[in-house]
Amino acid sequence: MVRAREYGNESISALKGPDRVRKRPSVIFGSDDLSGTEQSFFEILSNSIDEAREGFGDLITVTRYVDHSIKVEDEGRGLPVDYNPREKRYNWELVYCELYAGGKYRTNEGFHYEYSLGLNGLGACATQYASEFFDVISVRDGYRYELHFEKGENIGGLMKTATNSRRTGTIQHWKPDLDVFTEIEIPAQNFHTILKRQAIINAGIRFRFDDKLSGESIDFFYPEGILGYVKELDQGKGISEPFFFEGEGMGKDRSDKPEYKVLAQCAFCFNNEVDKCEFFHNSSWLEYGGSPEKALRSAMVAEIDSLLKSENKYKANESKITFTDIEDSLIWISSSFSTLTSYENQTKKSISNKFVQEFMTDLIREQLEIWFIEHKAEALKILDQVLINKRSRENAERTRLDVRRKLMGNIDFQNRIKNFVDCRTRDVERRELYIVEGNSALGSVKMARDAEYQAVIPIRGKILNCLKADYKTIFNSEIITDLIKVLGCGVEIKSKHSNKMSSFDLDSLRWNKIIICTDADVDGFHIRTMILAMFYRLMPTLINEGKIFIAESPLFEITHVVKKVERTLFAYSDLEKNEIVSGLNGGSIHIQRSKGLGENEPDMMWQTTMNPATRKLIEILPTGREESAEIFDLLLGDNLAGRKQYIEDYGESYMDMLDLA
Repeated sequence: MVRAREYGNESISALKGPDRVRKRPSVIFGSDDLSGTEQSFFEILSNSIDEAREGFGDLITVTRYVDHSIKVEDEGRGLPVDYNPREKRYNWELVYCELYAGGKYRTNEGFHYEYSLGLNGLGACATQYASEFFDVISVRDGYRYELHFEKGENIGGLMKTATNSRRTGTIQHWKPDLDVFTEIEIPAQNFHTILKRQAIINAGIRFRFDDKLSGESIDFFYPEGILGYVKELDQGKGISEPFFFEGEGMGKDRSDKPEYKVLAQCAFCFNNEVDKCEFFHNSSWLEYGGSPEKALRSAMVAEIDSLLKSENKYKANESKITFTDIEDSLIWISSSFSTLTSYENQTKKSISNKFVQEFMTDLIREQLEIWFIEHKAEALKILDQVLINKRSRENAERTRLDVRRKLMGNIDFQNRIKNFVDCRTRDVERRELYIVEGNSALGSVKMARDAEYQAVIPIRGKILNCLKADYKTIFNSEIITDLIKVLGCGVEIKSKHSNKMSSFDLDSLRWNKIIICTDADVDGFHIRTMILAMFYRLMPTLINEGKIFIAESPLFEITHVVKKVERTLFAYSDLEKNEIVSGLNGGSIHIQRSKGLGENEPDMMWQTTMNPATRKLIEILPTGREESAEIFDLLLGDNLAGRKQYIEDYGESYMDMLDLA
């Protein structure tokens, strides 16, 4: 028997230098694919934006080269890279070779940048570490400073040359490393999207994209900022005129936390043909919203609901509007800034500041109340449109539910899906689906189940590793497509290969519980993990909503005979087995490993696996997005080194599983 390596004090190690980023790019950039490459570009761009926002330069030029290297050039003050007597080190070491170092940690004390996008002191260093090469030219204080890095290591130190140029600024040219990212070829359209957004949010700053691949050059420039963008979207066809407002305040997230400043700028109009809501904070697009989105939802619903009531627009006993009814006809762009910011993670896709939410909620409600009073005719049109949206939504929902009920009553899945055994009830709150391992287990479970509310579908053969397979392969798998059809809720991915599958709708799920039932051996655990990976990739909401369970199979059957009276007990672990045996007095005791599901008697299957009163179900609960990704990558992905290390560290805990195989 191979024993795991001893796990002691010397087992703990830390990544150092460039490896802190190169070995784990997803921790810094959110992923190691194209979106991670784009995030690394944005980390450098954001530093130039911070300079321009402070009034140092109004042009930022981004160049894409034929080899897919990138250059960002600004007209700022020039990055300080010379010797820092306070830190007793060169600033270029702090900026490009030290994580969590930079000039933006004291923004709340009035240092350097009042509202900073490049806040966390990671961007320049992380991008440099993740690059095949990284060149820096900084012009300031009458000198031209030059640096060259290769794969995270400085080559040649700092070159310092006197210059008579009055121009200052920073030029950073680098190539994302294919040893770090799986893809580095950022499409031109993605650059356009990023730079256009920044031009919208940063009024008066011109962003130029010089594309050496196509030979084209394009400028993005919005003198009116977010108001100009709302006008562009509206095209003069709205049911209200575009409107802009802003406000500034001071507050705290908690009484014992420091006070900080918030600036919020908002522009909106209502339009029957176009709808869009976008949120930015410190110039960063908030893909997942957070505090500003919560503020908008709360304020808009409260003010429009209040106005509907005061104008007697609701019908008798009519339900209250939702934000969806407003959003269907709303163009809204907000850009907020704060001197202290709580980002959900380094990629800045969402913020959670409590005071930002409170401040923006109050600001939006106050401005909407004034706007509705001053624009009464437009306000009444908006109220009518919101009610049209609401009633259309409710009618569509009623129609959908009616169709669903009819389909549920008419479709006989047993005749459509091979070996699927349905239950009798159509009450979704009672229905349970058992996913079992092979046709032999299907027979045992079928005989043991309560046919009123328990259905069974077998997994035939080897299920795909959905974490590694492409969508074409996944949706060509009969095992997976049959299971998706039986579930009824569709899939949560958009791909040309999934066009025969319906879009995900939790309300269309035909089951209250989905129970994975496999043997308690190595193969069973593997199949269980593969099925979970399928749910994780294709329909993760089922995990988030607590719909997925694992039926825990007993490891031991303990037969106790006293005076010719025999009874059988079941243990689910060695500890439980020992506790049961120690509590038995007299008679003979026989202990054996439990058989596979296909060999069990129906009575035993009912008692141990199917009966809600006696079975043991393990509910699959959601964890953080990044944590789930890391675990699945460790178990089923390409992280072979991590998997080997995990087996070395923890394999001994699973040795008794090998005895079951």
